Amino acid sequence: MLSRRTFLAAAAAILSLSPGFAEDASIHVMDAYGRTMGGIGASGAAFFTLHNMGATDDRLVAAKADVAQKVELHTHIMDDQGVMKMVEVKEGFPVAAGGMHELKRGADHVMLMGLTTELKDGDSFPLTLVFESGTEVTVEVPIDNARMPAKGEMDHGTGG
Repeated sequence: MLSRRTFLAAAAAILSLSPGFAEDASIHVMDAYGRTMGGIGASGAAFFTLHNMGATDDRLVAAKADVAQKVELHTHIMDDQGVMKMVEVKEGFPVAAGGMHELKRGADHVMLMGLTTELKDGDSFPLTLVFESGTEVTVEVPIDNARMPAKGEMDHGTGG
């Protein structure tokens, strides 16, 4: 029979190897997945939930991935004519101490522009998230173009 310590160590190891889950001392990245609009030169997006397990507020300020020429933090806003537009969010996304921030389709997300590698369903890529605190968390993002938005989310196509 496994001791409690052995069981917990094994569970932590399994979770750390699972696609879409990464953790740092305070920031957890959960349920990561990506979508793409085609082959090399196309665009894509990554979605996930951030959970700040620390006692201090933090902010996602950048993202890096070798699979795209440009990686930016984006959101959707409504313009004066009532048209939804994607825009870069240079100030990043806050994640309050003990809080969560969801990056999802039709809202906040990581935009991948000018893919340098063709990404198909079932492929994955490493995405490094950079926080204001200096923390960097790398998560493996599986491509799942068939994944539908959760109930209540907008679907504005693959880009976000």
